[in-house]
Amino acid sequence: MQTRLSPGEKRNRKRVAEVGGVYDAAPAPRTPVDVLARREQGREVVPGPTARNKWLVASVVEDAASVVSRIFDEAERRDPGHRRTWVVLVDGNNHQIERIEAEASRRKVKVTVVVDLIHVLEYLWLAARCFFADDTMAESWVLDKALEVLHGHAGLVAGAIRRKATYHQFDPADRAGADRCADYLTNKAPYLDYATALARGWPIATGVIEGACRHLVKDRMDRTGARWGLDGAEAVLRLRALAINHDFDAYWQFHLSREQERVHLARYAPDVLPTAA
Repeated sequence: MQTRLSPGEKRNRKRVAEVGGVYDAAPAPRTPVDVLARREQGREVVPGPTARNKWLVASVVEDAASVVSRIFDEAERRDPGHRRTWVVLVDGNNHQIERIEAEASRRKVKVTVVVDLIHVLEYLWLAARCFFADDTMAESWVLDKALEVLHGHAGLVAGAIRRKATYHQFDPADRAGADRCADYLTNKAPYLDYATALARGWPIATGVIEGACRHLVKDRMDRTGARWGLDGAEAVLRLRALAINHDFDAYWQFHLSREQERVHLARYAPDVLPTAA
């Protein structure tokens, strides 16, 4: 409604932006221990794949299907013959996975979908809070289970979590976090083949997109006191993406040519400006 809020509508509500990216990366094989290694424990940290030639897109107007289509457009521009290995990292959103698989099928390109490891760790911590009050014990347990997941045993971890909650005779409320974690690992199991991903040197985390959500979207759109309409927010996001992708100069020349056509050439036939006498 125009004059008052609808039932359940909140003032100054936020809108979620769809963010995606494409980048090149040389394979960097690692082991599960390499992924979880920490310098303070005296382990050597093995670097993962390094993102190169990043291209980003963000929208508060387009739906997930449109943004996924634009991502595939850029990927096909880089690899029109589908000769390279395509790995798609997601945060586990079912709708995004469905759109990605549908787009890949439509374009007849083979993609491997991998769920971001950081989201898996968040669910493991959710289960750990059900079992341990001590943070040190919880951290050790999460590390142990994360290693099992990285070895490709997500289903076994899910079963162990359920059995642990049953063994302690937790009521439904007390075991809710454990059940959520087990459900997540079970439902996402086809996309948690980290053993293969690590052996082939693929990325397993969405750090590129998490960073883009901050410097592309949040740093500009989420300033204190800022209020945005959809059209203005979408225009700013597109301009910021053009600048980050180093395409702004080419866009600006295109913009000037279209403005000249709209303001001047369209008023003369046959699109020829008269010369001054």
